[in-house]
Amino acid sequence: METLAQSRPAAGIACIVVGMICISINDMIIKQLSGDYPLHQIVMFRASIGIMFTLVMVQYEGGFGILRTRQPLLHLLRGLMVVISNMSFFLALAVMPLADVTAMFFVAPLFITLLSVPILREKVGPLRTGAVLVGFVGVLIMQRPWESGEALVANRLVLLLPLIAALTYALLQVMTRKLGVTTKASALAFYIQLVFILVCLGFYLIAGDGRFAEGIEDPSLLFLFRAWVWPDDGDWIYLLLLGMNVAVIGYSLSQAYRLADAATVSPFEYVGLPMAVFWGWLIWAELPDLEVWIGMILIMGAGLFVFLREQQKSRRLARRRINVPR
Repeated sequence: METLAQSRPAAGIACIVVGMICISINDMIIKQLSGDYPLHQIVMFRASIGIMFTLVMVQYEGGFGILRTRQPLLHLLRGLMVVISNMSFFLALAVMPLADVTAMFFVAPLFITLLSVPILREKVGPLRTGAVLVGFVGVLIMQRPWESGEALVANRLVLLLPLIAALTYALLQVMTRKLGVTTKASALAFYIQLVFILVCLGFYLIAGDGRFAEGIEDPSLLFLFRAWVWPDDGDWIYLLLLGMNVAVIGYSLSQAYRLADAATVSPFEYVGLPMAVFWGWLIWAELPDLEVWIGMILIMGAGLFVFLREQQKSRRLARRRINVPR
């Protein structure tokens, strides 16, 4: 018998597209605010506002009773994965062009395909494995191993941050598939916002006064350790929009991976890539260079090939079920 998580691919795809559009807006706003506020303060405001909207969704999907869980440690681990993913991504975003960070991050669907084998017991054949390798070649090109440090947009450690974000995001979504069979999307989103709030409070208690920012010139580290300040009047609208956005993102992504197979849903996350190029061009007059365009094409091509192979496999299995005598 198929579970709910495998039975509604069209709804899952619609959810992932909505989520990726909201993510692109979220990334654009955080990059815009990164020069004035510390990352953990922005995320704290975003999660505090977002959890209120999420609780409205909880009521819609069944009330506070759906927040009860028999797997608190798995929810905590899932929340920590998304915290690490977000923090890594946004620290890179403070230094690198939006399209570059987003393009490197989009190796996440390929990570999901690989992780679905040992964790979800999904089968990945040699052609899809080859496509994944092509995608990683695209990442390697964007990392420019032949360039000296002075010629890069950021240091080597910062260039690795989008890949760390992609790997932890992939782990998050694979865990969503495991939890989503019995847990509502709004509950999954609630636990993520709760973990964000707890982690950001910890950052505030340890580094909220800016003591670790003294003498730091690196933009990424400064973004992480800058002291908390009261937001300017004009920035409240951005913080409110972030909170609303994160509620929609958390719900949409959780619902997408509840309703559809990971290999079916994940390629549609590439909607976020042209959105990132658009925002970078519109707001910061940034356009990707040749290596980034090549990397984008290889990563997107690999992801779409994986998707098409999965669709072919699903159709063959469906035909076999029809032809089995009963």
